[in-house]
Amino acid sequence: MKIDLKKEDKKLTITLEGKLDTNTSPELDSKINELDEMEEVVIDMKKLDYISSAGLRVLLSMQKIMNKQGKMTITNVCDNVMDIFEVTGFSDILDIEK
Repeated sequence: MKIDLKKEDKKLTITLEGKLDTNTSPELDSKINELDEMEEVVIDMKKLDYISSAGLRVLLSMQKIMNKQGKMTITNVCDNVMDIFEVTGFSDILDIEK
């Protein structure tokens, strides 16, 4: 799993690569403090191949934080990950731009 963070003023772009699962989700979870004072968060999943329930939990935590202080958008979701979002109902919770 590779996580790249790019800050521009009050906007944070997080680029994920690989698999977001039980083994790698703590790495993303440790980045949640980066959301402080951000008004916009974009999570680019162009190179994310898979997400497990552990990864979904981290995204939900991030969404709850951003609901209070701004907006979170998920972009470039592959079909496999989008299927998981749809089956779990996360496609209704998250702002996803395919």
